[in-house]
Amino acid sequence: MTHVTPTRLSDGRELIYFDASAGSAETHRGPAAAADQRGLPPRGATGDVRHDALTGEWTAVAAHRQTRTHLPPADQCPLCPSSSANLSEIPARDYEVVVFENRFSSFGPALGGLPSIAAGEAGWGTTTPAYGRCEVVAFDSSHEGSFGSLTPERARTVIDAWAHRTEALSAMDGVKQVFCFENRGEDIGVTLLHPHGQIYAYPFVPPRAALMGQTARRYFDSVDGRETLMGSVLESERTSGERMVLEGKHFSAFVPFAARWPLEVHLVPHRRVPDIAALNGSERDELTGIYLDLLARVDGLYTTPTPYIAAWHQAPLDPELHPASYLHLQLTSPRRAEDKLKFLAGSEAAMGAFINDTTPEQVAENLRNAASTGTDTP
Repeated sequence: MTHVTPTRLSDGRELIYFDASAGSAETHRGPAAAADQRGLPPRGATGDVRHDALTGEWTAVAAHRQTRTHLPPADQCPLCPSSSANLSEIPARDYEVVVFENRFSSFGPALGGLPSIAAGEAGWGTTTPAYGRCEVVAFDSSHEGSFGSLTPERARTVIDAWAHRTEALSAMDGVKQVFCFENRGEDIGVTLLHPHGQIYAYPFVPPRAALMGQTARRYFDSVDGRETLMGSVLESERTSGERMVLEGKHFSAFVPFAARWPLEVHLVPHRRVPDIAALNGSERDELTGIYLDLLARVDGLYTTPTPYIAAWHQAPLDPELHPASYLHLQLTSPRRAEDKLKFLAGSEAAMGAFINDTTPEQVAENLRNAASTGTDTP
């Protein structure tokens, strides 16, 4: 069972070590985690979110993120274990998996609910604190890599960390959506090469999650709750097989019929669960292997590592949307060829109308045929 060790950084931010066992925790850090020696100043005030009267959406204003660390040299990496020459965000001299509150957070540290905008009101000029929380998940102590470069044991520990944090963040005041994700590659905008992901606890349901939740709820109601929309889609894809990439006992991966991105794969559990925390041990075990296999195939498409966003869509914490929502991963990449990227230009960026440069069926075939070996460096 994963061993959890919470502590605090010198500015009060929470940091949690996750180890495969109590024995491995002892091996890596001894009986207690090292204290943060940096003497950081107190955290700044919570930023703002502003209501967009034209769309009904919320936008976070986080100008302080302009000063965040950008592609530092290895000996100054903030996610590597601390040393005498580099007092990093992680005080321990070694670790397995670590989660800590982001120093350059878009949401939080204050918690609370956003004001409601009454039906028929524009809400123009509404500004409120950006309640919520942003966390960083360091997948491994190695300086370079990604989730796909992890050992199965380490990947399993990360999944347990995601589950732990999903459950904890979902219980926090005002949180409406917990989003675990990994950005991989400078083409995606990654600013740290260290293998890591992030978790956002939003004070609202983000637009895409709200749209998917509303669509799923309409379908759920139309069939009197006999099945979910994602469950129906998964059954259709498995029956057709044309866009399937991988199938296991508990999970399947397929390229969606109406994929928006040149490379897009959905990884879906066979039973409806709302979030990662609801997966049982057997499901987490299989997820570890099938996810690593999928990432290896994604990297096997080209001679260099594929940039991607791996987005875990969990059920919004909204009583109307939650019952029909279905945990799944959407992995997308803008890479449309070995040396070409898909840019979100006029139609996509301005109108939200995607035009795909590849066919889902061909992408699925390419992934099935890709060697299950990655190009990432452990």
